[in-house]
Amino acid sequence: MNVFYNVEGVGDTLIMVIRDGELENRTFETKGDLVRIYDKVSGETLGYNLFKASTYGELVDNGAVELTEDVQALIQKAFKENGFDLNISLKKQAKFVVGYVEEKVKHPNADKLNICHVNVGDERLQIVCGAPNVDQGQKVVVARVGAVMPSGLVIKEAALRGVESSGMICSAKELALPDALQEKGILVLEDTYEVGLAFPMS
Repeated sequence: MNVFYNVEGVGDTLIMVIRDGELENRTFETKGDLVRIYDKVSGETLGYNLFKASTYGELVDNGAVELTEDVQALIQKAFKENGFDLNISLKKQAKFVVGYVEEKVKHPNADKLNICHVNVGDERLQIVCGAPNVDQGQKVVVARVGAVMPSGLVIKEAALRGVESSGMICSAKELALPDALQEKGILVLEDTYEVGLAFPMS
């Protein structure tokens, strides 16, 4: 789940995004200050909007919100007081992690794309990557689905030329690291980095 808060741009509303859905299938259920957004065909919950969010606890982030203990407590309080069951995971998970490219094969429908299977510690992700220097046996930085890049881009599940891709293998430039090289290519990490651990962004 991705959480956003921008009091100047949106108002005092905490936006909780679980997954995308077809716009025409979206519908809403409101209880007090909390609105559940769901797919009217499947019934699947897509997210929640919490109005008057600051009345439930302190919010200091502007943009993407980290799921700290205080923010988790705020969400739990809002669900309880507005009569919704808390059916979403509030587990804090690093969005940028060290991954290990276990396998790389050519994309069947695109000459410049590769299909990589990347171990990120707790799971194995399939990621379509177009970087010319990606290869099997590398340690890399992976932006999980839901990560917000320094540019503001939100990483989503995608299908590239018919192949599912869950996440992104990042370049130093995409991570906005100091002294990032401008040429195309992913950031290849030294072997001292441990697979599955959060990658330090600063």
